[in-house]
Amino acid sequence: MDSFLVGLIGSGIGPSLSPPLHEQEAVHHGLHYVYRLLDIDRVGGDVGELVRTARRFGYDGLNVTHPCKQAVIPYLDELSPDARMLGAVNTVVFDGERAIGHNTDWTGFAESFARNLPDAPAHQIVQLGAGGAGAAVAHALLTMGADQITVVDSDPARAQSLTGELAARFGAERARPASPAELPERLAQAEGLVHATPTGMAHHPGMPLPAELLHPGLWVADIVYRPLETELLKQARALGCRTLDGGGMVVFQAMHAFRLFTGREPDAERMLAHLTHLIAV
Repeated sequence: MDSFLVGLIGSGIGPSLSPPLHEQEAVHHGLHYVYRLLDIDRVGGDVGELVRTARRFGYDGLNVTHPCKQAVIPYLDELSPDARMLGAVNTVVFDGERAIGHNTDWTGFAESFARNLPDAPAHQIVQLGAGGAGAAVAHALLTMGADQITVVDSDPARAQSLTGELAARFGAERARPASPAELPERLAQAEGLVHATPTGMAHHPGMPLPAELLHPGLWVADIVYRPLETELLKQARALGCRTLDGGGMVVFQAMHAFRLFTGREPDAERMLAHLTHLIAV
């Protein structure tokens, strides 16, 4: 029986469903698969130390989540083209003495969006968050044909940096930064809102914006999946907005990571059903 040892590096990851999601899929492939949580708040040390320790202890790979997707890059030997382009890593594969960073977030979001909001208008989209996940989501939306994305972040310099990178890849007119003060005006003109910050997670409860800025003409997508119905999605649904939760993204990015770790082809429908079961219990 093939054996795999993988882990997740991040902060406040105790509620993560990645371990059972990966391990249950591995059962169907006849694999011995152990998935550990390496929470930087509990085990201590920096990201680089955790990567070095995991490699030394024989891990086959790591997933990486908030707030480590960009911080992990200096400790890797190589980046896939997607990870290099996005400047963010959510999957690390140990190949002999080399640690190779990949990004499966953008493809995970793209597949979830195409599956659940296939006909959503995408002329004007506002995105909250310009971190590692935000970079992946914005890239996915523009790759799928969104006309223009306005990126708002609590750090204006980070929003400026991300939109500069997006403009270089997709065209200057397709990505622009905005300050939080501009959010009411931008949202009033938008058809879609994407939330890509930790707000709403179990360890970061709350709303990422005032509820009164939402309007029925918006579709609203959230990348948070614990809880699956965040306060943002709850408020949006109450207004009649079409919504997309973070469940699909977490499954599809996990599928791509599982394939990188094992070389086996995961089953999308089975993993989606398993996530639904895990959240229900």
